[in-house]
Amino acid sequence: MNKILENLNDKQKEAVTTIEGPVLVIAGPGSGKTRVLTHRVVYAIAQKNIPKESILAVTFTNKAAKEMKNRIVSLLGSMNALGSDKKAFHKAINSYSTSFATDFPTISTFHSLCVKILRDEAEHIGYKRDFVIFDSDDQKSLIKKIMKELQIDTESFNPRTILAEISNAKNELRNPKTYEEMIDGYKEETVSKIYNIYQKRLKENNSMDFDDLIMQTSILFFTNPKILEKYQDKFRYIMVDEYQDTNHAQYKLVNLLSKKHKNIFVVGDDWQSIYKWRGADIKNILEFEKSYAGAKTILLEQNYRSTQKILDASYSIIAKNVNRKEKSLWSKKESGFPITVYEAANEKGEAEFIISEIAKANTKDNLRLNEIAILYRTNAQSRSIEEAFLQYNVPYRIIGGIKFYMRKEIKDIIAYFRLIQNPTDLMSFERVVNTPKRGLGKSTYEKIISESRNQGKGIVEIISNYNKGDISAKRLESLVGFAKIIENCKEKTKTMKIKEVLEYLLTNINYELYIKDGTDEGESRWENVKELFTAVEKYDDFTAEKSLNLFLEEVALATDLDKVDEKQDAVTLMTLHSAKGLEYDTVFIIGLEEGLLPHAMSLSDEFEMEEERRLCYVGLTRAKNRAHLVFARVRRIFGSTQSNYPSRFISDIPDHLVDMQNQGYSYLDSDESEANYL
Repeated sequence: MNKILENLNDKQKEAVTTIEGPVLVIAGPGSGKTRVLTHRVVYAIAQKNIPKESILAVTFTNKAAKEMKNRIVSLLGSMNALGSDKKAFHKAINSYSTSFATDFPTISTFHSLCVKILRDEAEHIGYKRDFVIFDSDDQKSLIKKIMKELQIDTESFNPRTILAEISNAKNELRNPKTYEEMIDGYKEETVSKIYNIYQKRLKENNSMDFDDLIMQTSILFFTNPKILEKYQDKFRYIMVDEYQDTNHAQYKLVNLLSKKHKNIFVVGDDWQSIYKWRGADIKNILEFEKSYAGAKTILLEQNYRSTQKILDASYSIIAKNVNRKEKSLWSKKESGFPITVYEAANEKGEAEFIISEIAKANTKDNLRLNEIAILYRTNAQSRSIEEAFLQYNVPYRIIGGIKFYMRKEIKDIIAYFRLIQNPTDLMSFERVVNTPKRGLGKSTYEKIISESRNQGKGIVEIISNYNKGDISAKRLESLVGFAKIIENCKEKTKTMKIKEVLEYLLTNINYELYIKDGTDEGESRWENVKELFTAVEKYDDFTAEKSLNLFLEEVALATDLDKVDEKQDAVTLMTLHSAKGLEYDTVFIIGLEEGLLPHAMSLSDEFEMEEERRLCYVGLTRAKNRAHLVFARVRRIFGSTQSNYPSRFISDIPDHLVDMQNQGYSYLDSDESEANYL
């Protein structure tokens, strides 16, 4: 037991060794919550003899899940608790699988967990097990089609807004029927019509969107008590990471799974709840004790990351929030640099200050660039920093740019893969039937779609037997040839590796010739396509039929943070929302101005303002040693010139923690005192 508990502080030990019943761990930033989670899994297995397969640990990103898995394997290995074949255990716990491993803990994201459950149980709610997962582009395309059918003007109702409303409904576990019952006005009535058809089309297509994964799993459990009990008995010990980020659907899913045995352990920090805009409900963590009678609460208050000055400055900002649980963060790093507050003349001066400070840190302190982050409230703020970095040749990377799997050429091949996997996927068919060009006209396409729906047959089967006289012999030959390629690929998945099927597909549709088009951009796109061979190599142990499912799931569930290359020596630029869970030696938070941070939309709403405070708190606590808060007297952004007051968050920080600097004339020294903007 000493090996499991060594190097843990008293509160961490208490959290690790409290195995039975509901437990809430309030973990401040840098307090070792991942260490607690992983050690608790190992303690349960090695000291309490709890069967490995009865443990479920859930987090939000694939990256976090992978880190937890590797730490658990390492700890179990040091405890000699892996059994005779350590290599097999390591491979099994990190393997790509569509089903749950036996004799191993399940460590997964919420969505990956639900995919695994639905792959086994989807037929109980009217889906086939080989359902496909729609990405945001697929969703938007389908919404636009439905709006066109209903003659709803996309100028009056933005498809993105419609999708956001549907997403919110699903996060609240409201299906089209229950949403319709809550209509209150013309907007909701319009969304309801679209939502109803949207959900029917998804089901016709044997598809689910991202939010469906949790909602449909919850529906499965609500409507099938025996299946729910099956998973309750399977997962007797449930642990949830970042609990403050859970939405209602995630809360309900965990609540259902833990209801029978009541061994629910959650770790989170209400001060870091910053995802209200995507459905996160801070009440889940604030009211945990109400939801789970007899819950034990443990506070992790020792910070291992930041200096005490950074913690004190962060607390001074968050302390003004009313809806929070109190805790006192402390660090053994009692000394440290004061918080630099820099007043720039404009966004150009802001960028020049950052470059100057980076140069000092790089030459004087030998600080690597990948230990520096620049954080901002909105993506548009990166432009001026990027321009300056390019001018001064400062290497940088942006988290939140165009994802590899969202590029057109990659989405083309993925659409082919999805059609091979699921012959009823009309969205994928529409994308690739004329890619490359096959001369299929709109009217013929619509007739094929109609026949597929009326006959309940897959689109490929309809095309294979298409003999209507409304298409020329040449086009019919091309169309039937297309169907033949899909059928051949489907057949080859049973015996070949996925990269061999990919090679066959690309060759037979002449995609290289199509995509290159004689330009440098075309050459670059083809290089992206070739990179797919690298992406699918990890599935070499499986036949293409199985690996196709695994690959498509990985693509659908990937996040920006999963692809961050931490070894690249470059400054990281990202939004404050993307920064949670990360840490850097030095952090710059830019745009600390009223209207930017806090955001303009929060200025008249006390609950939104509390979230803005939490956002600033998260940004500041990413820093280990140095934190710079920067604002500009004048800023050109969003197509206009703005002159905003400095952020109220700056004046929240006590003077003895701040080193105030400015570029020439100081706004704060003028007659317009800070009292005038609070």
